Amino acid sequence: MIEPEIAFANLTDDMDLAEDFLKYLMSYALENCREDLEFLTQREINEEKSKPANERHEMSLIDRLEFVVNNPFERITYTEAVDLLRSLGHEHEWGDDFGAEDETVLASQFDRPVMVHRYPAACKAFYMKNDPDDPKLALCVDVLAPEGYGEVIGGGQREDDLQVLREKIAAHELPFDPFEWYLDLRRYGSVPHAGFGMGIERMVAWLCGIHHVRETIPFPRMLERTTP
Repeated sequence: MIEPEIAFANLTDDMDLAEDFLKYLMSYALENCREDLEFLTQREINEEKSKPANERHEMSLIDRLEFVVNNPFERITYTEAVDLLRSLGHEHEWGDDFGAEDETVLASQFDRPVMVHRYPAACKAFYMKNDPDDPKLALCVDVLAPEGYGEVIGGGQREDDLQVLREKIAAHELPFDPFEWYLDLRRYGSVPHAGFGMGIERMVAWLCGIHHVRETIPFPRMLERTTP
């Protein structure tokens, strides 16, 4: 995982950084790994020939990466995402987290990554800060990549109030001892902050047009190899 934590940042700052970060990675690859991407693009073209016409990509791998770099990500709230799923005939209860199938359906409605933000606080980690405008929501975001790659980034604004954090730990019926070091970060002074985690293997899969994440893991465990 890549896990930045940003001081004096709110959810909007966090989302802006996540988008800039992903675009930087793609820009770097396009500039410095062009030959590799051209090879992967040609491999994809060869694979596409065996697929039905309606399942083929409209743009090549390189074209898709350049499109993502040059266009803003979509941003929708969790509630808007639920409404979109329902409009497509998918039953989803407000308050439930999204599964892999839900994320695939949502992402398929956009031609670029979509950032879903402000999930119900009840289905997110206790350390996510609640939205002051609607306390039942958490100031969090998931970045869903197109083409079925799913969530590549998850993050949000952290709760920086010591008392609120203690109340949340108690509400989740968690033991306090394992979190004392975390509480100390607030007890002895803190600032508003946010952060996110990016899955390296899933990002590499999306960047390279590879649909099996196991092909992007440096030392995968397989039936024929259980040790590196």
